[in-house]
Amino acid sequence: VGTAMNALAHCAEALYVKGRSPEADALALEGARTINEVLPRVAAFGQDRQARTKLLAGADVAGHALGLAGLGLGHAMAQAVGGRYGLPHGALNAICLPAALRFNEPVVGEEIARFAEALGTNDPVARVEELARLGGFERLRTLGVPDEDIDELGFAASQRGGAKANPRPATPAEVAELLRSVW
Repeated sequence: VGTAMNALAHCAEALYVKGRSPEADALALEGARTINEVLPRVAAFGQDRQARTKLLAGADVAGHALGLAGLGLGHAMAQAVGGRYGLPHGALNAICLPAALRFNEPVVGEEIARFAEALGTNDPVARVEELARLGGFERLRTLGVPDEDIDELGFAASQRGGAKANPRPATPAEVAELLRSVW
C-alpha cells in the first residue's frame, strides 16, 4: 500500500508543480485512476495477480509523470521526515499528501479538482486518507515521529526541491504547521 500511495502522490503533484506539462498531466490522471481503482482490491486480496499487475502499471505511469513534472511539497515533507528517522517513504507520502493538497488548493484548485475527478470523488483529501488507511497510515506520531522535532522538520522540508517547485510558496513555519496537522 505504501508504494502505491507514493505513486499516487507522484500523480497528484505532477498535476500542479512548476514543471508540469500536458503530457505529464495525462499520465498523472491515468495513473491516479488506475491506482484508485485497484489499490483497494490489492489491499484486500494480495494474491490477485491481475490486480497487482494493473497496480504496477499505474505506478509505472505515475513514475513517468513524476519524471516529466517533478515533485511537490508533500514529497518534500515525506523526504525530510523519512530521511531523519529512516521511515518508509510510501507511508510518509500517504500521510503528508492530504496536508499538501489542502495547502495548495487555494492556488491550484482546478488541478486538484482534476485529481479528484480521476479518483472518482469530490473530496480528494478524504479519498487519499481512505486509501492510506488501507495500509494503516494515518498520523506521524504512530510512526514514532516526536512532536518536539516538528519545527526542525518544517525547516528541512521547506529547503527541499519539492517545496521549491510547489505552486504555493511555503515558509518553514507553514510547513511545520502542515506537519503538525498530520502528527
